Amino acid sequence: MTKRILYALCSAVLLALPWLGAPALTLLVAFVPLLILQQELADADAGQTVQVSGTGQDPKKEKGKKKSTKAAEASAPAAGRRTNSRVKPLSRTPRLWPYLTLTFALWWGATTWWVGEAAVIGAVLAVVFGTALNLTAFMIYHAVWRRAPRALAYTLLVVGWISYEYLYICGEISFPWLTLGNGFAHDVKLVQWYEYTGVLGGSLWVLICNLLVFEAWKQRRHLQSWIAPAVAVLLPVIVSLGIYYSCEEPDQKVSVEVIQPNFDPYNVKFTLDQSEQNAVMLELMSRAPHNVDFIVAPETAIDDTPWEQLVSLAPSVRQFQELIRTSYPGTTIISGATTAQRYPDYEHASATARTDGKIWYDFYNSALAIDSSSNVRIHHKSILVAGVEKMPYYNIFKHLDFLTVDLGGITGQLGVDSVRKVFTSPQGTRFGVAICYESIYGEYFTEFIRNGAQLMFVITNDGWWGDTPGYRQHFSYARLRAIETRRSIARSANTGISGFINARGDVGETLGWDVRGALTSQVGLHDRMTFYTRYGDVIGRISWYVFALGLLYFMAYRVRKRSHLND
Repeated sequence: MTKRILYALCSAVLLALPWLGAPALTLLVAFVPLLILQQELADADAGQTVQVSGTGQDPKKEKGKKKSTKAAEASAPAAGRRTNSRVKPLSRTPRLWPYLTLTFALWWGATTWWVGEAAVIGAVLAVVFGTALNLTAFMIYHAVWRRAPRALAYTLLVVGWISYEYLYICGEISFPWLTLGNGFAHDVKLVQWYEYTGVLGGSLWVLICNLLVFEAWKQRRHLQSWIAPAVAVLLPVIVSLGIYYSCEEPDQKVSVEVIQPNFDPYNVKFTLDQSEQNAVMLELMSRAPHNVDFIVAPETAIDDTPWEQLVSLAPSVRQFQELIRTSYPGTTIISGATTAQRYPDYEHASATARTDGKIWYDFYNSALAIDSSSNVRIHHKSILVAGVEKMPYYNIFKHLDFLTVDLGGITGQLGVDSVRKVFTSPQGTRFGVAICYESIYGEYFTEFIRNGAQLMFVITNDGWWGDTPGYRQHFSYARLRAIETRRSIARSANTGISGFINARGDVGETLGWDVRGALTSQVGLHDRMTFYTRYGDVIGRISWYVFALGLLYFMAYRVRKRSHLND
């Protein structure tokens, strides 16, 4: 029992380490202890069973009728009769699923506990949902592994796991924080080929390496058995390093300032008067050189909820425009804002609109693009945080909207955009703005690039999680978006990490936790469209098809095998 628990704990530690800052290569062997545990439990089960034939009587009585039983067994096929044969356990063999549950629950708990800094129920649900999905994927593989050829079982483990990850990316309830490919966010030199595969390619790499290492371990005394896993580990690394060192910064660059106002989201951000917050942000903005092209302020920097039809007349927007007019005539200010849109009546209202009994309207978590013109352009955050900004399956559960967690500002079901908007600066630079949680989703992020963005901004407020691994993980995921799309990223956080990431995923200057300040840097502009940008999560979609076909093949295999045994 102790040995088996140690196997489970070992896998949990190896899975969690990359999210806690350790090298991501531990993922390439993280499942091996679980695979060894599965094999040992199966061997123990085989050693604790006895074959019972004929009438199903006690084995001792059957032993006295050995000769007659053998004769009956020999004559049964010829007579076309069935044999009453089964495997009877001598003692109960421990099941695999409790150990798997321990592993996956510890993995999720060790890496996402910081969600509880904002809402304990959020951390609990993250662990419960994540563990359940991991457990389901592995147990489907385990069921096939016990009853079908290993090749089929291994195939279903790989495509089944990736299918679950893809489901968690695209589903209405979505928190793909622990997608295996995300574990390389701190080791971007190893996964430069994400520009072709996205993070699901990293998951594929992890799963294949684990299976090859496990097979080699079973024949560990034969050196040639280690050739395949060595190639599987080293070849992608070599290819990645080749891509990394051949990737060059473009000649065309723009000057970008990011500010980090550092307002405590619990005690200051949503209680301090907006004019006082503006004074702090305007002072930070004024530190930029006069030839700066962009100034970027964080998510919900403007929180006085202007009506979008009159947004250019909002006091905060007018203050930013005045700064542009007097000091930065060629500059575009990117700022987060909470905005509202009013509808003339119920018939014209969106599915997410709310009412106060007199009018219908939507609230949005928005990004504003403000320049010297009177036209303020708006992008609405469209991937919302479940339980805070949206109620999953809203059309069904809209009357339970009161259950959303209040983290300050506007809560409840927010409105969304159906298009990833790309804006153009006065100098002709095309850019997109991803708001907070949107930067976790690779395929979604590529929509900005397909719509023409040469440069990406990420605005966020990571102060909710406190000084925990959460804000560091969130920043690192932006490095993966830079690699997948080959776009430079400038990131502004209320607090957390603000800074710059180039198209190789390298981190430039940054402002750390609980620091108020501003940074300016030259940021490269890119026009090349990567394979991943064009085609998105192809690996996820293919995995779903292969998984479905694999399950159908398994069922057909079982039916054919039973028919053969009954003949």
